[in-house]
Amino acid sequence: MTNRRALTRRQVVAAGLGAAGALAAGGLPALAQGEAAQYPSKPIRIIVGFGPGGGNDILARIVAQKLSERLGQPALVENKPGAGAIIATEHVAKAAPDGYTLLVGATGAMTINPAVYSSLPYDTKRDFAPIAVIASFPLLLCVGAEAPVKSLAELVAYTKANPAKANYASSSAAFQLASELFKLRTGAPLQRISYKSSGEMLTAVVGGEVLTALVDAAPVAGHVKAGRIRVLAITSAERSPEYPDVPTMKEAGVPDLEIRLWSGLFAPAATPAAIVGKLEGEVSEILKLPDVRERLKGMGVDPGGGPARELADRIAAEIPRWTETAKAANIKLD
Repeated sequence: MTNRRALTRRQVVAAGLGAAGALAAGGLPALAQGEAAQYPSKPIRIIVGFGPGGGNDILARIVAQKLSERLGQPALVENKPGAGAIIATEHVAKAAPDGYTLLVGATGAMTINPAVYSSLPYDTKRDFAPIAVIASFPLLLCVGAEAPVKSLAELVAYTKANPAKANYASSSAAFQLASELFKLRTGAPLQRISYKSSGEMLTAVVGGEVLTALVDAAPVAGHVKAGRIRVLAITSAERSPEYPDVPTMKEAGVPDLEIRLWSGLFAPAATPAAIVGKLEGEVSEILKLPDVRERLKGMGVDPGGGPARELADRIAAEIPRWTETAKAANIKLD
């Protein structure tokens, strides 16, 4: 009996050493590749930190539809709005790193929140595996079609003459920081009103609940075509082909307010590299599809793509830049 027990122990130890040797000899990459080959074997959740109808939600649904078609499993968009996308971002940071919970994270959550909040329940650079930039875009300064202003100069003059009616909509740190910079540059006495998505922001602008909003391009196009929104200026360096009659901020008299934001796809840190690589390749191919590019361009956003490393480098470069901008403007959100 004792000998059999001893033999069993020796067998277990030998088996363990054999497995360790196999891993050291390249077994782990082989296992990871096998895991990627089987991925996905169930639905994928794509978390968005804002409500339906906003720019990130629209982009997430475009990518989700194509991923579903290409991977043979549903990619389901799940909205978790609140706290400037902090709730959704934390959720994904703490999710199982298996490729089945992803995040559409934007400039606000990933690079501006670290600049304007003293503490966050996630670390952008530590807690996520970047996959790809989905799109980049400027912001549009919008008012409702019935608003009593038709230019940026008229908007600023109106807010100064009617401070009780001077307010702006915001759903994220990115929009808030951009709007606060606009206030600093123009002296417009605007007060912030918070919403859960850029879609809700635009609904409020159209309905006259708020006077104006600096908002991402994706959800604006439909309102402009329907005649519900008037765009007064754009934060890009040059005019947009989709809005050729809209002046840049500089042209409208507000220098030093060039802002370009982005949305990207992320997995939790420690997600197997083979799975991240597979998703990176799929998203890159999706963003090359003519119908996807046409749809994105029609919304005034530029398709992303490129290696995941570019997204990681962008985050590393932007956090100190936004921190410096927020400090210079004395903007802190907690």
